[in-house]
Amino acid sequence: MPDIAAVKAALAAQRIETPSWGYGNSGTRFKVFAQQGVPRDPYEKLDDAAQVHAYTGVAPKVSLHIPWDRVDDYAALAAYAKGRGVELGAINSNTFQDDAYRLGSVCHPDPAVRRRAVRHLLDCVDIMDATGSADLKLWFADGTNYPGQDDVTARQERLAESLAEVYARLGDDQRMLLEYKFFEPAFYTTDVPDWGTAYAHCLKLGPKARVVVDTGHHAPGTNIEFIVALLLREGRLGGFDFNSRFYADDDLMAGAADPFQLFRIMHEVVRNGGLAPASGIAFMLDQCHNVEAKVPAVIRSVCNVQEATAKALLVDGDALAAAQRDGDVLAAHAVLMDAYDTDVRPLLRALREERGLDPDPVAAYLRSGRQERIAAERAGGDQAGWGA
Repeated sequence: MPDIAAVKAALAAQRIETPSWGYGNSGTRFKVFAQQGVPRDPYEKLDDAAQVHAYTGVAPKVSLHIPWDRVDDYAALAAYAKGRGVELGAINSNTFQDDAYRLGSVCHPDPAVRRRAVRHLLDCVDIMDATGSADLKLWFADGTNYPGQDDVTARQERLAESLAEVYARLGDDQRMLLEYKFFEPAFYTTDVPDWGTAYAHCLKLGPKARVVVDTGHHAPGTNIEFIVALLLREGRLGGFDFNSRFYADDDLMAGAADPFQLFRIMHEVVRNGGLAPASGIAFMLDQCHNVEAKVPAVIRSVCNVQEATAKALLVDGDALAAAQRDGDVLAAHAVLMDAYDTDVRPLLRALREERGLDPDPVAAYLRSGRQERIAAERAGGDQAGWGA
């Protein structure tokens, strides 16, 4: 059976990165819904992220999104984050909210548009230099709507050329994390639609290029844990964008729609060494909170990831391996289900108390009264959000 002390140590060492955009206004494709107390600038987003870390103890990094988090002095922003007990994490690029990108960005048939997109990506690397960030995260909305609209092979060539130019600009300790999405917003072809396409480009680029698995970016029925296991085996899993979905890229709280899937993913992470710092796996959230209060929702998501990880750590590896060797299908499945059915909340409550944290982070935050305070303090000004 797993050593509980070792399980606690692994959980205490786990780090979960939260997204700056998760604290801003968001909504559907038709309407962005405003909430009281939403941050008005990147500094206030960091204030909120610091609260998540203060109550959970495992969320010290914050992903930035450019240009949503653009400031005049990124070194000053990094210093501000440090003063709040957090640090800046991945830099996320945006090549999907400019009129020039109507037919694509790095895959666009017009060299001038591709140049514009690459210049933005290079600017993001400059920002990484200023913030000390290690990861450049790329997601492209590029694709086509109609057969014959563009040359599919030529678009892959343009993508490869653009990625190569940005890859060459990376520093020794910097990485490129390439995300994929099998559909949307393009209706006919998507230029990076699956893990295989992302993996192929990363292999060609070199060891500093890895694949990001967004748990919402898959067709129904896709075995995401298989993808995770394969990429871990190849040393090409760069990280996750955790969220939950019912149909497509819903961006609901991690573990909300299918907690068993999150457990299965974390089981593959644990058994393949993905929790070890040397693996370089970035456990990031990628969520937009439309109808629920944002800071409590991010705290809840972090707790959900912790619970899935705790259950994965409780899998009896020796018993599982023995059942697998014997071809005992029911026994092997039972080992996994025993771990999944374990109520790990008492273990996590005890761990938090041992670390001087409240055993119930969401309830503790709500009791603090901060949600009401920021609603009053942040009245006026322009709230942050991705706009629609």
